[in-house]
Amino acid sequence: MADGRKAIVVGLSGCSSSGKTTLARLLRDIFPNTFVLHEDDFYRAEVELPKKNDLLDWDCAESLNIPDIAKALEHIRQNGTFPPDLDSKEDQNSVGECPVSNVAIDNLKARVKTWTTFGNPGFGILENSPKAIRLCVFDGFLLYSKSMATVQPAMDIKLFLRVSYAKAKARREARSGYITLEGFWEDPPGYVDKIVWPNYVEDHKWMFKGEDVEGDFKEDLLKEWNIKCQQGGLDVDMETTLTWAVETLMEQLPLLVKST
Repeated sequence: MADGRKAIVVGLSGCSSSGKTTLARLLRDIFPNTFVLHEDDFYRAEVELPKKNDLLDWDCAESLNIPDIAKALEHIRQNGTFPPDLDSKEDQNSVGECPVSNVAIDNLKARVKTWTTFGNPGFGILENSPKAIRLCVFDGFLLYSKSMATVQPAMDIKLFLRVSYAKAKARREARSGYITLEGFWEDPPGYVDKIVWPNYVEDHKWMFKGEDVEGDFKEDLLKEWNIKCQQGGLDVDMETTLTWAVETLMEQLPLLVKST
């Protein structure tokens, strides 16, 4: 890139259990020279977490070390690698069985492979050139909240996934738990209704007409913030979502490289 950076950062956000981590790992497998950074790897120690409704609140900005996120993104953009002191816990958490068929994944890999060859728009961006750079997919539940304003300029492309309350609740409550700095965390009863969903609504209602996060977007605001959102309503299947994300990146990456 003209500015000498070594990586492009793709923000991938949405409510907990909207499919972010699954999508991030699939994009890593489909695009060359790509790695994933997880917002969940920047949680503060459990003793530092705030409480809400007498429960530890893992789903708010105060639970995250935002200055460390900013430093990590700067390191990635300038060096194209993880910060040397980053030890990912999130990569140890399972996302379950892949909801996309091998045939669909192979087809998308083939499309991206063609896109990167000589004469096509992706040639030389991620491979096949001394100036090729890396792609970092930054997966997080709170990337476009106004509380994260200090790190948003480090995201070159912004993707947002939608999910209904019913689907988010069902997926979250089906999880066995999470590996943390201290060991392991399991959601207590009522955690989605008391913490996860109310926090999601509060941090993202600005994006939606009538502040209804299951309703229509404010398209003018999304354009202003340059946030790309999938059309088709709530709870779109992952195969369709993956295709949309791949096509969006194939469209946006050449434009981004030309503009810098």
